[in-house]
Amino acid sequence: MTEDELEQAVRETFARRVAVARPLVADPAGLAIRRADRSRRRRTLTGIALAAVATVTVSAGMAQLGQQPGRPTHPTVVLGDPYASPLPDPAPQLSAAPRPDPGRGEVDLVLSDVLVTASGQRIALPDVGTAAERAQRLPEGAGWAVVGASTAAGRSLWIVLPNGAAHLLLAGAREIVLSPDGRQVAWREGADLVVAGIVGGQVVAVARTPSPPGAVPVGFAGDTVVVRLDPGRPGHALWRPAAGPPRGAGDKALHVYGTRPDGLAVALVSAGTPRRPCVALLDPARDLAPVRTGCGPALAGDGAGGVSADGRWLLANGKAGPQDRAVLVDLDRLAPAPATHPAGPPVAGPVAWTPQGTVHYSDAAGALVRIEVSRALDGEAARSAPVDGLPAGARPVPVGGDRRS
Repeated sequence: MTEDELEQAVRETFARRVAVARPLVADPAGLAIRRADRSRRRRTLTGIALAAVATVTVSAGMAQLGQQPGRPTHPTVVLGDPYASPLPDPAPQLSAAPRPDPGRGEVDLVLSDVLVTASGQRIALPDVGTAAERAQRLPEGAGWAVVGASTAAGRSLWIVLPNGAAHLLLAGAREIVLSPDGRQVAWREGADLVVAGIVGGQVVAVARTPSPPGAVPVGFAGDTVVVRLDPGRPGHALWRPAAGPPRGAGDKALHVYGTRPDGLAVALVSAGTPRRPCVALLDPARDLAPVRTGCGPALAGDGAGGVSADGRWLLANGKAGPQDRAVLVDLDRLAPAPATHPAGPPVAGPVAWTPQGTVHYSDAAGALVRIEVSRALDGEAARSAPVDGLPAGARPVPVGGDRRS
């Protein structure tokens, strides 16, 4: 029965049942029909409203965080890109030099626009591009976080899934740092410092605070963000989001290499008489107060290097006359002078340690260096191994990972 036929039947029914001497002020049949129409319209509008709420909710997940009056309107954070799709077929094979591949079976490598896993899987990164500066494994095998190099538009952070899909997580940030376990990220956005968790490839639990001009996040100590106050001067601050803005720690650290499993930060400080770069262990629980400091071998002030997964070793660039070398510093034997061992060519990129005690990095020529601590202690210096197929000026990027995995 059509809607017109239904209306006509209702009118006839009311006409037979209603017998009055004069016309009614209100037509019962029309009133019932109008009530039914209003009910249908309400149900329709309710459905439209629910759909609109769902659309707004999904759209809000992709909106810029912290978009407030006076802030830039360009996208800064993208949450859960729903348009992420599997990437195209892997790029042409990039072969290592005839010598044994220094990273095979130990660390993942980003080679230009291809991510090569330790197991040999190759994932093309055409959307990420060739400007990857750092990369890190996410916990529980959730994929990789890839930080892009600094550009005029800022830095970007991509999440690459094991199936090859990739989506943009952050864009337009001044600096981006990840926690050692890959569960947190901090960045500078405009005049604010921002910190958030990474869950399921999305940014969650975002906190922000105004920061001094020039301040940038440089690392994590647990849930505390370590902030470099001024790139041109020594000194750091600690930002505990639940405790308000960053608080100056009063330290004289030039660089923070990372943190040990016991929570102490490993830093290059200016100490001694006369003043010179020294290695120190700083306690974030006491506003980065030094626990131990060792001065002796001359270390470069570039801050390149990293701390081993067990917290025992620091790989850093040393200054040993005309031929600089990377050195291993024994962090358990800092006083009165640190025990150091020549390790290999100078570090010119990110450092990736394995739980087994090997470290990988690229040198100034774009070759890959692998250092095994036990051999370095025996006096065996590491050598560089070139990687064929990389574009001119490109360097292999070894991928760090969760030290607890």
